[in-house]
Amino acid sequence: MIRLFAVALIATLAFAPAAHSQSYDADAGYDPDASYGAEPVYAAPTTYDVPGRIVLGHGRLTNNDLLGDLDDRWQTGSVTSSRVVGRNWTGMLPDRPFDLLEYRLGGQIIAPENMRRPAPDDRPWAGALSLGLHTHFMRGPVEMSMGGDLVVTGPQTGLSDFQTFVHDAIGEQPASKSVLSNQIENGVHPTLVLEAGNSIPMGGQSVLRPFGEARAGIETLVRAGFDLTIGSVGQGELLVRDPVTGQRYRAVTDSVPGFSFVMGGDVAYVDSSVFLPSGRGYDLSNTRTRARAGLHWQGQSNAMFYGFTWMSKEFDAQPEGQVLGSVRLDLRF
Repeated sequence: MIRLFAVALIATLAFAPAAHSQSYDADAGYDPDASYGAEPVYAAPTTYDVPGRIVLGHGRLTNNDLLGDLDDRWQTGSVTSSRVVGRNWTGMLPDRPFDLLEYRLGGQIIAPENMRRPAPDDRPWAGALSLGLHTHFMRGPVEMSMGGDLVVTGPQTGLSDFQTFVHDAIGEQPASKSVLSNQIENGVHPTLVLEAGNSIPMGGQSVLRPFGEARAGIETLVRAGFDLTIGSVGQGELLVRDPVTGQRYRAVTDSVPGFSFVMGGDVAYVDSSVFLPSGRGYDLSNTRTRARAGLHWQGQSNAMFYGFTWMSKEFDAQPEGQVLGSVRLDLRF
């Protein structure tokens, strides 16, 4: 069952278009000829989730090493998908926790640099699936996000079989049997996540958002960084942070056409990682650094995002960092 779920999850998150959660028309007060960057008018969604709550939006992001530095190694691929429900969306977070809820699904594949004959000190192959519940709210001027994920690892996820199937289908060499037999073992890892940020207007359409983050579970770390947004797309929306790259993807959106350029970076102190077990002799790089940039585009009915993230070494024997590409396409036909 878990293996079938893994295949369905990856296929759905990577390729299925997400419908816009909000509808704008003349009756709702949206003028399609309005000027770039005009103040959006939010129309209430009509899709109901549970009594008293409605579906406010969906978001997702696909990351892959091939989309960045054209390799297939280490943090080789991941997908994250979010479904947000609440009582309404006014362009701002609610003041109380649990008024707005985000259901989150994720899949992640980590591999050694050479999946046929890896170096003896390269990292083990790992697959993980996660299911989480998070809430987003305000505490004064501070934007808070907190929640938990249940992360499942090991052959039970079926991700090793899925990657082998994909590699065979495209004519690429899959991971060897010895690599897969040495993968991170079956396990279930509850993980807690807390983030606090503060959006500071910088003039025009620029917003600087310093943030701090703490994680405990599948990986235990603390992180500090910033995000800078220049442009109209994303303002008055809910953006959710991807755990692998740190890119923020749109989860509650409006349909005002425009662009936004985003950039950011962060530094983390890492205490432990299930993906790099000390019991197997791996030495963590206690400090991790990420630097990222990207571009959001919103059209009349379609939208897309592409970004790239440089990530420093995650373990001492890793010879260099890597660059991941991130993409999201929302196409309506």
